[in-house]
Amino acid sequence: MIHDPPLIRLRRNVPRPTERQLAALRGTPTGYVADALNGRASLGPDVKPVVPEQSSFCGVAVPCHVGPADNLAVFAALPLLQASDVIVAAADGFRETAVVGDLVLGMARNRGAVAFVTDGCVRDVPGIRDVGLPCFATGVVPDSPVKSGPGTVNLPVVLAGRTVRPGDVIIGDVDGVAVVPFEEIDNVIAALDGIRTAEAALVARVAGGLGIPEWVEKLHAGGRVSEID
Repeated sequence: MIHDPPLIRLRRNVPRPTERQLAALRGTPTGYVADALNGRASLGPDVKPVVPEQSSFCGVAVPCHVGPADNLAVFAALPLLQASDVIVAAADGFRETAVVGDLVLGMARNRGAVAFVTDGCVRDVPGIRDVGLPCFATGVVPDSPVKSGPGTVNLPVVLAGRTVRPGDVIIGDVDGVAVVPFEEIDNVIAALDGIRTAEAALVARVAGGLGIPEWVEKLHAGGRVSEID
């Protein structure tokens, strides 16, 4: 006899970064995170803040696989949410219906979530602005999903070309969303001081009139540029 599969598969006990680790990463620009991860950290150019002035966050990934035109997994995740969590809802890139609207985001905020991220769409932008929870999506559409499943909670998902696992740190700003894998958290934190120092020094030099970096001058002077008449 073939049994119906469960509507939701979930994991309750997952690794979590410490508050010290989260504190060290809060406020870090996503570009710095990418630099610390060898240039590759983002969810890609399509995942952007729905309300740009509500874009900054840092929290712990609660991955959900909702699939196309469904959001049952998001509702199943609500009882598992802890302070500083980020719901990361993988919709397989489906954009014909919204994954959530302002009411679900309000519930997530009330449970302690600090952001919502999806590779699908959302709806109710005025309400999302009122809720105040940073929300990142690939678009906005008024059509609504069903709550049929199947789905997963706190299992790895692939979203916008990147794998997100429970316990990863998710950081967002107006540029987009960066993912710090759980096992790389301390390495990223250790790299950030040097990145901040180098960035500040270069900002100061550009403000002071720098137009051509030394390495570009060396490129031209070192015979590595071929001029064509």
